[in-house]
Amino acid sequence: MTLDQAPSDLAAQALARTRAAYGTGRTRSRAWRLTQLAGLERFCAERETEIVAALEADLRRPGFETWLSEIAGVVAEAGHARRHLRRWMRASPRRVPLTQLPGWAMSRPEPKGTVLVIGAWNYPVLLTLGPVVSALAAGNSVVLKPSELAPATSRLLATWIPHYLDPEAVAVVEGDGDLTQALLAQGVDHVVFTGGGAVGRHVLTGAAQHLTPATLELGGKCPAIVDESADLEITARRLAWVKLLNSGQTCIAPDYVLAHEAVRDELVERIAATIVEMRGADPSDQPIVNPRHFERLASALDATRGRIHLGGTADPVECRIAPTVVVDADPDEPLMTEEIFGPILPVLTVKSLGEAIEFVNERDKPLAAYLFSRSRTSRRRMVAEVSAGGIVVNHAAMHFLVPSLPFGGIGQSGMGAYHGRTGFLELSHQKAVLVRSFRPDPTVVYPPYSATAMKFIRRIR
Repeated sequence: MTLDQAPSDLAAQALARTRAAYGTGRTRSRAWRLTQLAGLERFCAERETEIVAALEADLRRPGFETWLSEIAGVVAEAGHARRHLRRWMRASPRRVPLTQLPGWAMSRPEPKGTVLVIGAWNYPVLLTLGPVVSALAAGNSVVLKPSELAPATSRLLATWIPHYLDPEAVAVVEGDGDLTQALLAQGVDHVVFTGGGAVGRHVLTGAAQHLTPATLELGGKCPAIVDESADLEITARRLAWVKLLNSGQTCIAPDYVLAHEAVRDELVERIAATIVEMRGADPSDQPIVNPRHFERLASALDATRGRIHLGGTADPVECRIAPTVVVDADPDEPLMTEEIFGPILPVLTVKSLGEAIEFVNERDKPLAAYLFSRSRTSRRRMVAEVSAGGIVVNHAAMHFLVPSLPFGGIGQSGMGAYHGRTGFLELSHQKAVLVRSFRPDPTVVYPPYSATAMKFIRRIR
């Protein structure tokens, strides 16, 4: 397929090919699924050099960080699915009521059909191929649209994926939002989208025209709460490390910190010292993906009413922003009302865990929330009282790297989830099956009903 084709033609060709492949029935076999999953692992292993080069071109990201944050995750997801696929594919027997005896019932997972995966630019390998793992494990054919904001990675996937996966059942198409809408307009059996809330609404609107089920991972402002019992050295190190991965352009990066007043000052000092230790005396190496995102971040910094403890400088020529720590930003300013998605970390002061939880719960439900604490009581409260896509205690973002845990949002941060068995079930249809024998076939259950028959039927459970 060529890039100069009309979006509607690209969409029609890709869907016709993948639907035809699905129609042959070959994607349903366990052998086919295992072959595809192994193909993804081989792609990551054999094309690591090309993947690293593409991510350096798109995001100016160091090579090892690309392996750590993208390649290793895809390999882990695919390997986990391969190891557990036989068990996931089994039908589940279900109990039947007395009224349905003699008989037996089961729930049988089957593929939905053709799944559309719309990738994200910030982790254009991991957040594109991760959902593909779930789709292939479930036995679907796939149309994959990488993000146009990561063009080198998009070209890489379009070039090499057909060499590692079934080229008839898995199509990679390149284009912008018009292509996405053209694909949705053709009708697919499920769509998985990772990105911002505004685009997610457009995707959901397009999907609704065909009642297409959707899995949306939309990000949001992920809070990190630090209470007075936390190990501040380790807390600072983990917050700084995760926050600065990919220049803070991570949907589950800690967006802001709510620190107990007894430890706020020391925590801020330790975070700043850790950033300098990790990134050097002049830590200005945080590239932003494009001028539009740079201007948004620079404007938010200019508008802050908080105290800039570290950083605060921005280079419009190179589109770089120094790692920045802002103390006590105003809750109503852009840094606290919009997802930051950059190397800026506001630290706000709270007097208690209850105040921190109330602050979080008054806002949109986040994709993830983090607590740093030695207190078991604090942990129990955090898990019980904060509604979020996921919660991590004493680290940030690491739940994404646990293949057996579901990954997804709630409320404004998304709907549905994938990873592991959750992703397999998300992209499967659970078919209900009931098998009855012909006999016995008591006539008492059929009309006309006598008084005795009605009394008898009411008693059967």
